Amino acid sequence: MLDFDLMMEVLPKLWQGVGMSGRLSMLILLLAFVLAIPLAFARNAKNRILSVPANAYILFFRGTPALIQVFLVYYGTGQFPWIRSSMAWTILRDPFWCLIIALGMNGAAYSAELFAGAMRNVSRGVVEASRALGLSWYATVRTVIFPIALRSALPAYSNEIILTVKATSLASTITIMDLTGMARLEVARTYAPYEVFLTAAAIYVAITALLTQALKQLERRVIKH
Repeated sequence: MLDFDLMMEVLPKLWQGVGMSGRLSMLILLLAFVLAIPLAFARNAKNRILSVPANAYILFFRGTPALIQVFLVYYGTGQFPWIRSSMAWTILRDPFWCLIIALGMNGAAYSAELFAGAMRNVSRGVVEASRALGLSWYATVRTVIFPIALRSALPAYSNEIILTVKATSLASTITIMDLTGMARLEVARTYAPYEVFLTAAAIYVAITALLTQALKQLERRVIKH
């Protein structure tokens, strides 16, 4: 039988990790979005000097597990003396920033593929009309192509946001006390993994349910306009 008293006891302690999970999610999504935009344009470029590296980047990060990528950044960078002696080491020795970099680069690969596909689906007639009005290539991309592509990619990008929130659970593998990290700490204290992890799962379900509803409302407003 489940010990509901224990589940209520550990709930406030697990909730302490939600703030860390939220900060990680927002920073990861921000980094992924910033990296994904130039990657998407490079992915669609006719110049192979741009498209080949972009395709290789996307293939690597989509083709390897996110956990391995986190370990490569957190454990792998420290074995190079030139990194340890550089200013980058002040960031790379911190597990918080290592996770953001690793999952941000991972998310950028998935987001770039979404944006690149959405941009390819923008009607050629719309692009030609904007050019006929005298808009430059940059103005056409900024005011026509990318806004339309972002709207069409929003439903799929919403899934990427949800997946990123859940992927922050990997933080506990490199000593960060997020929601999953606090759960592991409580398991070590109570020796009740079933109750503790079930409580943590319930918190994740609540967060993702609220976030899903918020994103659906955003999609409705965007599609309406």
